[in-house]
Amino acid sequence: MLDHLLIQDVLDEALSMGADFAELYVEQTDSQTITMVGGKVDKANRGEDYGVGIRLFQGTNCVYGYTNDSTRENLLKTAREIAQALVGQQIIKPLNLVRQEIVNQHLIKLNLEDVPASRRIEKMRQSSEWIKNYDASISQSSINLSEKKQNVLIANSEGALVEDSRTYTRMYLTAVASNESEMQTGSHGPGAHQGFEFIENLDLEFYAKDAARQAVTMLKAGLCPSGKMPVVIDNGFGGVIFHEACGHGLEASSVSKGLSVFSSKLGQKVASEFVTAIDDGTIPNAWGSLNVDDEGTKTQRNVLIENGILKSYLVDKLNGRRMNMASTGSSRRQNYRFAPTSRMTNTFIANGPHTRAEIIANTEYGLYAKSMGGGSVNPATGDFNFAVNEGYIIRNGQIAEPVRGATLIGNGPQILHQIDMVGENLARAQGMCGASSGSIPTDVGQPALRVKEITVGGAKGE
Repeated sequence: MLDHLLIQDVLDEALSMGADFAELYVEQTDSQTITMVGGKVDKANRGEDYGVGIRLFQGTNCVYGYTNDSTRENLLKTAREIAQALVGQQIIKPLNLVRQEIVNQHLIKLNLEDVPASRRIEKMRQSSEWIKNYDASISQSSINLSEKKQNVLIANSEGALVEDSRTYTRMYLTAVASNESEMQTGSHGPGAHQGFEFIENLDLEFYAKDAARQAVTMLKAGLCPSGKMPVVIDNGFGGVIFHEACGHGLEASSVSKGLSVFSSKLGQKVASEFVTAIDDGTIPNAWGSLNVDDEGTKTQRNVLIENGILKSYLVDKLNGRRMNMASTGSSRRQNYRFAPTSRMTNTFIANGPHTRAEIIANTEYGLYAKSMGGGSVNPATGDFNFAVNEGYIIRNGQIAEPVRGATLIGNGPQILHQIDMVGENLARAQGMCGASSGSIPTDVGQPALRVKEITVGGAKGE
């Protein structure tokens, strides 16, 4: 993507004023998004993006800049200007770039240019029809198909030189059910680090009809009672609570500054013994997976919590310096406009010893949160508030009537200790995670689990 000699000259120039580490990040991205509303194409966008980011360290100080002009003259000028922000004793060290060969774990069969637009529209229109025809109360459908191919080159003054290609495909399906007085929605957003073959092999009929089922069920549901009670959170996207309320607190970007409730707690018990939490960026074709992170480090399987004991953080190069810890292959960014930092990839709670049926049967009364929605989290404390998209009351160990308007209110680190049953039906779901280095694809996941007591905010009092 850039000439080997030019890369070396730019890194040399970046180090000329006293920085002790220099990094070059080159990106070329081709992306496409199609949106269909009510069975008709509403928007279609296709675009290309190209740019170069330059990052310098001096101890634990960092400066970052970027440009989309990759001429030799401009790159040297940009490197020189960025270097002036870290003036100090010049460190002269020979730079010998060694190209690293990586094993591609994410094979792609159908790229953007391999699939005619008519095939995409056909898949989306069929999905829209499945939603529309599910029930008379369905009033609208929305289908969004996004595809992206990102080629990156990463080189640094430690001698690393690596190139990688990432292809992402995702379809987001939304159903709306309504009556004279209100409306309810249901949705699914399956995605993968794959080409269009992911869509070809996906059971779109299931996802479309299940999104419609959610909307129709919640339209007919009664109001959720409020109060403290046991809550069974189902598998898949239920893992968003751990991701938001606990996962971010395990990223070195907050741990290194003492801003996380998990700072300085390695080796300590931070959760129930049933909780083992993992971040694994190596899962083939998973939505949050990468061959290498955005600093060029190979991704890996990081056990964060094992049987309730805190084992590891998610560490990038800069915060690793602050913590005297090696990178865990966890540095990510949206694109070249963002400096990278520690982020999650595919983060999930591992299988436990119970079955979903056991968990329900052992719950006399409580809330069954079948599908979770969005929420808000205070990253410094872990306090959270999450909506339940699809909920049911549990009575006498059985799932009973559907309820709507439920929210789960609590504190992530405290909830980890309240998990007293963990199922064996691990599933992952896809989402986009936003933070200081932009919006990135991440998987969340868990088996069904029970929190023995949590505050449920409902639409009516008990």
